[in-house]
Amino acid sequence: MTKADKKTVTVEQLRSPIGREHSQRATLIGLGLNKRGRLSTLEDTSAVRGMIAKVAHLIRVVDGQ
Repeated sequence: MTKADKKTVTVEQLRSPIGREHSQRATLIGLGLNKRGRLSTLEDTSAVRGMIAKVAHLIRVVDGQ
């Protein structure tokens, strides 16, 4: 499987982590997000899906290919 064949998911940060638990902020950083409006394209794995679920109230999935 080449890099082009891997499925990806793009997420956008909609809300700030201010006032949220430290673990939620760390999860956003792990997803490559740190400011509102930022986009991050990640490999679609179960670990990434779990991270997305943890901060689903702060982000949205823009594109999942």
